[in-house]
Amino acid sequence: MFDRLSSLVIALTLIAIAAILAALAGGDASTIAILALAGFAATAIVHAAAPAPVIEARAETAAPPPAPLPSLLRHPDFARRADQEADPLLGTTDNIVTVANDAAIRLLGRHIVGADIRTAIRHPAATEWLAKAADADTPQEISLVDFPRPGQRWTMRMAALSGGDRIIILSDRSAIDAADRMRSDFVANASHELRTPLAAILGYVETLQDMNGDADAGMRHRFLSIIDREARRMQQLVIDLLSISRVEADRFRRPTTPVNLAAIVNNTVAQLRDSEEARAKDIEANLGSEPQPMLGDAAQLGQLAHNIISNAMKYGRAGTPVTVDLAREGGRVRLSVGDQGDGIAPDHLPRLTERFYRVDEARSRSVGGTGLGLAIVKHISERHQGQLDIASEAGRGTRVSVSFPLANG
Repeated sequence: MFDRLSSLVIALTLIAIAAILAALAGGDASTIAILALAGFAATAIVHAAAPAPVIEARAETAAPPPAPLPSLLRHPDFARRADQEADPLLGTTDNIVTVANDAAIRLLGRHIVGADIRTAIRHPAATEWLAKAADADTPQEISLVDFPRPGQRWTMRMAALSGGDRIIILSDRSAIDAADRMRSDFVANASHELRTPLAAILGYVETLQDMNGDADAGMRHRFLSIIDREARRMQQLVIDLLSISRVEADRFRRPTTPVNLAAIVNNTVAQLRDSEEARAKDIEANLGSEPQPMLGDAAQLGQLAHNIISNAMKYGRAGTPVTVDLAREGGRVRLSVGDQGDGIAPDHLPRLTERFYRVDEARSRSVGGTGLGLAIVKHISERHQGQLDIASEAGRGTRVSVSFPLANG
C-alpha cells in the first residue's frame, strides 16, 4: 500500500504526462487547462484517501533486571574463615542452616547442617527470638540460660544479610558468670569472717566496761585473752586476704629470678621450729644437701611452704610427726608435707583449695584457720608452673605435695 507522499508524486507525474500529450495532439489552451484542473482534483482525492503515514515509535530497550547479589554464605572462603573462629558460628538461608563452623558442630552436633535453626538450637528463648527476628524491636543479643547444660549460659547474636541470609554467633559466658559469683562469694565470705571475730572483740570489751572493776583478775585475764586471740585471728585474715590478692594479681607474670627452693624451705622450717607453736618440735625435715635451683618468687614460695607445713601442724594429732620432704624427680623437684591426723573424706578433696572452704568449720576456727591457706598455695603453685596434689586417708593422715620445674631441668 502506497502512503500519501507516494500517491501525490504519482498523481502529479500523470498530470504532467497528460498535459504534454494534449499539447502534442494540438489541443487548445482551454482543453489543457481543464485537463490540468481535473488532474489536480484527482490528485487531491487520492492524497486524501491515502492512509496517513504511520510513524512507528521505537520501543525503548528495557533495562535488564539487576543480577541478584551473590550469597556471602556460599563464598568459598567463608566456610574456611568461619572455621577459624573460636566461637560457634552458623549461617542460615530462610532459617535453614547452610554453614556451621567446627565450634558449632562440636557444640550442637553435625546434624544441624540442613536443619531448621529453630530446632537446631533447642532453647525456648532462642526459638522465640528467631521467630521475631524480623521485627525492628527485636534485641540484637539474647542470653540462653542453662544452655546447653544446666548451670551454663551462652549469648546469641545475629547479623542479617541480603536474600534472607543470617549469621548467628554463640558465645560462652559460663566462665564469666562463675567469676562473678566467685567475686560475690568472696566479698560475702570475707565480710562474714571479719565480722565474727570483730563481734567477739566488741562483746568482751563491752562486758569488761560494764564490770567497772568488779571482776576478779582471773576473769579479766580470760576475757582479755579471748580479745587478743580474736584480734590476732582478724589480723591473720587480713594478711591472708592481702596475700591472695597479690598472688592473683601476679598469676600471669612468670617469675624470672633464680632461687634455691631447698634454702627457702629450710628457712621456713627453721622459723616454725623457733616459733611458739605447740607442735614446733614435731617437724621432721628431710631436705637433702644439694641445692634445688628454679625460677621463682622467694617470698611467695616461702609462704607456700609455711602454709602447707602449718596446716599439717594444726590438723595432725599432737605428738605425731609432721614430715617435710624435698626430692628431685627427673627435671622437677617435689616438696611433700605429711601429717598423721584424722584424714579428709574423698568428697572434700576437690574443694580444699576453694577460698574459705572448710571441712570442719568449728575445728578450723578453733585452731586459727582462715580458710585461705590452701587457696593461696594453689595460686602460688600455678604461677610457678607447679603441680599440686592432695592425698588423704581417713584415720591415717593427709599428704600435700607440690612439684616445680627445675631451672636446669
